[in-house]
This record gives sequence, C-alpha cells and structure tokens, in this order.
Amino acid sequence: MNCSTCKNKGVPKGCKGNGSCLTNGCNQRSVYNWLSDFDTLQPAQQNVVELSFKNGRKDFGLNSNKLPLQVGDLVLISTSHGKDMGTVSLTGELVQFQIRRKKAEKIFNRFPEIIRKADKEDIMSWKKIREKEDDYMLKARIIASDLGLIMKISDAEIQADGKKITFYYTADKRVDFRNLLKKWIEDFSIKVEMKQVGHRQESARLGGIGSCGRELCCSTWMNDFRSVTTKAARYQQLALNPQKLAGQCGKLKCCLNFELDQYVEIMNTFPSAKRKLISKTEKAIHVKTDVFRKMMWYVIKNQDTKTSNMVNFHVDEVKALHKKMDEGEAVNKLKNMEVDSASNEHSSSILSDDINRFNKRFKKRNGSKKRKK
Repeated sequence: MNCSTCKNKGVPKGCKGNGSCLTNGCNQRSVYNWLSDFDTLQPAQQNVVELSFKNGRKDFGLNSNKLPLQVGDLVLISTSHGKDMGTVSLTGELVQFQIRRKKAEKIFNRFPEIIRKADKEDIMSWKKIREKEDDYMLKARIIASDLGLIMKISDAEIQADGKKITFYYTADKRVDFRNLLKKWIEDFSIKVEMKQVGHRQESARLGGIGSCGRELCCSTWMNDFRSVTTKAARYQQLALNPQKLAGQCGKLKCCLNFELDQYVEIMNTFPSAKRKLISKTEKAIHVKTDVFRKMMWYVIKNQDTKTSNMVNFHVDEVKALHKKMDEGEAVNKLKNMEVDSASNEHSSSILSDDINRFNKRFKKRNGSKKRKK
C-alpha cells in the first residue's frame, strides 16, 4: 500500500517526495499535493486527512488525537460497525479543497475518527482477513444465481476487523435482494452491505489495460465520469464502430471527450456540411471532412454525363463557392476533374512501380542464392 521506494515505518526515501510523487504508485487516483510547501511555511492545525481504501475508494478521517501522520501511513479508524484500516493519501491544506470539491462539509461530523497508527499485528491480521474476500464473493455469486437474480457481483470489500463485508454489484434493472441478504447473513455470519455501481465505476474499481496499451484512465487518475455520446465520435470523424469505440465497461470510451472541445472549435470555422454545391451541370454532396488538412470531400454528380466522382476541396474553396452561390453568380464547373484524375494516375503509377520494384528485387535475391549453391 505504500510507495515502492518505501523502507522502514512507511517513510518514502527513494525520490524523497514524501508520498507526493507523480508515478501514482502509492494509491489509485492520487492527488499531487501542490500545497506541500505552503503547509511547511505556514503550519496549521489540520484535523482532517484523506484516506484511501481498496480499489481507490476514498474517505476523510478526523485526526482528533493530533497524530503525526504523513502520506503512506496505515491507520485504524472507528466506524459505526467496528474498526477499519485505511492508508493516508493526502494531508495538509489541500484536504480542505478536496472536501469543498466533493461537497462533504455537511457530513463533517460523520467522518470516521482515527484511533492510532497500525502496527505489524494489525497489518498481518488485516491481510489474512482480506484473503477471504474472493471466497466470499464466489459464494455470493452462487447464492445469487440460485435465487435467479439478474445481477453481477464484481467486487467485495471486507472490513479490517472482519465484522462487515460490502458487495459491489451492477444490474440493468431493479433487483429485490431481500431474500439474498437473509441467505448471505445466515451463511457468512457477518453484517452484509450492498452497493450498486455503474458500469464505468465497475471498470474503475477492477482496473485493466485499454486498447491504447496503458492502464485505464478511470482507474488511475479520473475522478468524475461525464456522459459520452456518439456526437463526440462524429465531430472527430470516427467510424461508428461499437467494437472500437467501446471500452471495457461496454460504454463509449471516456477518452472521446478529451479533445472534443478542440474539434468543436475547429469545426465551427468550417462551412456547413449539409449544404450542397451546385453549378450549371453538377451537384456535389458532402461525404467526409479531414480536420487536420482542412479538406472536405464531396461526391460530384454530372447531370449531362450521368457520372459521379469523389473530389476534395479545401475549406477556403468551399467558402468561395458558397459565397458565389449566395450572390447568385453562376458557377460553370465546381472543380477541374482532369487535373485530379491525372494526379491520381501519377500516384497510382508510382505505387505500382514501387510494388513491382520490390518484387523484382526479391526475385534477384532468390536467383543469386541458387547460383551460389
């Protein structure tokens, strides 16, 4: 639970960042304490610290005993159902900003109280109790399936003293689990609590590797989950393929929103794609847009020859054509097709030459080997 460079007593000594390093090795979705220097220059009595629990779950704890706590310390806290153990993830003035951001001022008096720092015996007993979580979760899944409940139990978190266990589940519809709770309490002989989470929260708790090859953003640094719509994919000119656009949670990837504002800002400078380009004998319909090259592709249909071709226009060219159409000026031809066809033939000839050249090269090499033999 501590930093990978920790040694004795949970004090990080490798990078000397005192648990405020940017590697996210100490806790999931850790917050960089950018007010650490401010705390040392202007010390104040901070009675609240941020605590981290299993799979990035965070809460606040009251340090009424004024213990000398630092990031990475394991502490025992008193809850309404016994004792639990958490890791100090943030201290100092920045905790007050986190309380305001999460709007937790109203429940300030209900924060769990920190009893003391955890010793070796507490840590060993806590680890032994946590080893039972997988067994409890498997038994809970079996009981839920026997009762015919349509729900998915994704994770289980047991309290440090073993008197309470919390099951996290996802369900598309409302689930009546009153009989399930009775059965669990009879089999487990401890207090059972259930919490329903969304599909995005489930992926954030379990973690994993995304299609980009990195850890999931929701399980490393993201704190809030904004809704992602197909408009984000349309603005970025992405194919609406659900297999590529969906993440491990089954929903649209959160990273589609990262650059959406920049795309919307640039697309507002482009001419309307719904408007057709019309000349005396031609009509063009928009097909796609290349945002980076500022090119717009149209399918031009010739009414005389009854043929159609796909041609690209620069944004400035499209704006000029729109201006002529608004002023009522006649447009003889939208674009010189002969030049484009000639350039396409030239590019295709270069491509064919390259392919033939590589084939000839490989044939020569094979022939030279035979001669040597």
